[in-house]
Amino acid sequence: MKPLRSLVPMAFVESVSRSVQFYRRLGFEVGHSHTPPGESEPTWAWLASGGAHLMVTRASVPVIASQQAILFYIYCDDIDGFHSALRGADVDVSRIQYPFYNPRGEFRVTDPDGYILMVAHT
Repeated sequence: MKPLRSLVPMAFVESVSRSVQFYRRLGFEVGHSHTPPGESEPTWAWLASGGAHLMVTRASVPVIASQQAILFYIYCDDIDGFHSALRGADVDVSRIQYPFYNPRGEFRVTDPDGYILMVAHT
C-alpha cells in the first residue's frame, strides 16, 4: 500500500460564509467553494494556508459547541508573532502555554462554531 498524501478535515458549521470570514483572519484563503443554484450563500468551501487545509460545510442540524470532540492543531514557525497578529486582528486567543509535549509554546483559539484550534510551534 502506498502512503497517503494528505488528510483534510471537514467541519460542519452553521454558516460557511461566517467560517470563511473567521478563518481568513487566521491566514486561510478560499481555494474552492460551492453555492447551489438559487442560493446566495455557499454550502461548502475548501480553505488553505500554506500546507494547512480545512473544508467547511453547512450543517443540516445545529452545531453544538460542547459536542465538538476534536481539536485542530495548526502549526506555525513563530508562535509569538502569530499570537500577536491574531490579537491585532481582534481574534480571541488564550495566553501561550508551554506543556511538556510542546515546550516551544501553544495557544487556543475557538472558531464561531465552537471548534477548538490549538496553534503550536512546529
